[in-house]
Amino acid sequence: MKIGILSRSPKCYSSNRLREAAEAKGHEVKFLDTLRFSIELMENEPELYYRGKELEQFDAVIPRIGTSVTYFGSAVLRQFEQMDTFCVASSQGVLNSRDKLRALQSLSRQEIGIADTAFVRDRKDILPAIERVGGAPVVIKLLEGTQGVGVILAETQKVAEAIIETLHSAKQNVLLQKFVAESRGKDIRAFVVGNRVVAAMRRTAQGQEFRSNVHRGGSAEEVELSPEYRKTAIRSAHLLGLRVAGVDMLEGADGPKVMEVNSSPGLEGIEGATGVDVAGSIIELIEDQVMFPELDIRQRLSVAVGYGVSELFIPEDSDIVGKTLAESQLRDRDIMVLSLERGDEVIPNPHGDQMIESEDRLLCFGSQKEMRDLIPPRKPGKRKRTRRPIAMSTDADG
Repeated sequence: MKIGILSRSPKCYSSNRLREAAEAKGHEVKFLDTLRFSIELMENEPELYYRGKELEQFDAVIPRIGTSVTYFGSAVLRQFEQMDTFCVASSQGVLNSRDKLRALQSLSRQEIGIADTAFVRDRKDILPAIERVGGAPVVIKLLEGTQGVGVILAETQKVAEAIIETLHSAKQNVLLQKFVAESRGKDIRAFVVGNRVVAAMRRTAQGQEFRSNVHRGGSAEEVELSPEYRKTAIRSAHLLGLRVAGVDMLEGADGPKVMEVNSSPGLEGIEGATGVDVAGSIIELIEDQVMFPELDIRQRLSVAVGYGVSELFIPEDSDIVGKTLAESQLRDRDIMVLSLERGDEVIPNPHGDQMIESEDRLLCFGSQKEMRDLIPPRKPGKRKRTRRPIAMSTDADG
C-alpha cells in the first residue's frame, strides 16, 4: 500500500515510528506537509494538489495535524475522504475533539462519565457556575489548549473569578470544571485503535503540580484497565468519530471521568511506558480497513425508504423482555438483529436462542416503523438524562 503521513514535523518520534512500522510491513510511505496542499473543487472531480502538482493516489493517510492548523488540516482530510482515500481520523472527528466544549457536549448524554462542566460568558454567571460544579477549588481550561497549556487550578472562588475575567478580556473562551480531588496529579491515557484499547498508562505529576502531562515533567507507567475504563475509552473515541485516539480519563470515586479525547495522540510516552508497538497496531488497522472497507449504510442511497440501521434500548416494560430472539418474532416484523450489547459484553450476530434482557441494546437493520413501535412512548414530564432509545437513525427517507 501507499500511505501518506500528514505532518509538519516528519522528524518527530510519532511520525518516524509510524513510518518505520509501515515500512516494516512492506508499505510505501511519504510525508506530506499539511500546509502545502491546494484543494480543487469541481463537479464530480474532487482533487488535491501538493506543492503545485496534482497529488498521486494514496491508499490511506495518517493525519498528525497540529492544533494551529486544525481548520485547514481538516479541510485537506475532508478532501481525501471525498476522493475515497481511507483516513485514520475523520475530518469531523478531528474538529469534534479539538473543541473541548463540543466534545463534552457530544459525550454528556451518552452515559459517558465526565467531570461537571460549565461554560459561561457573562460575569454575573461565573460564581453561580462555580457553585454548580461543586465550588472551589475549580479547574479552568482554555477551549483549545493542549499538553496541559491553558489548564489552571483556582483554589478559591475569588481567584477563579479573576482568572476567568482576565481570560475573557483577552477574548479567550474557557470552561469551568469540577476538581476531581481523588485523582489529583494523576490521570489515565488509554490509546484506542479501532475497537480496542491497545495500551494504557497512568501519568503522575511531579511535586505540587496537578497537571500530569508527560510534557510537563510527569512520569508514566503501564496500567491494566478494567472493562469499564476500556469501554469508556472506546465509546468516547467512536462517538467523536475517531478510529485512533488518546482518551484521557480521571479516576473518579464513581468511575472514569473523560477529560479529553486527542485525535493526534503522541506515541513516545505510551510506547515508552508500556513497551507496546502502538504504531504497528495503527498500521494493522489501516491494512484491515483498506482490504475490508467499512460500509456506512447511512450513505447508501440504495436502501429502501423506511429502512435503516438503529440501536434499540430495551426498557424494563418492553413485551420482548424475557423472550428469546426467536420468540420475540423480530424477524417476522422485518427486523434483523446484528449485535446485542449487554453491559461490557457485545454479542455479534446473536442466535435465535439468545435471551433478551431489560437494558439490552440491540443493533438492528430493518423497518424503522416497526422498530419505533417496539419502544413505549415517552411519558411527559422532566427530561431524563439518558440516551434516546433509537440512537442512530439511517432512514433513507431522511
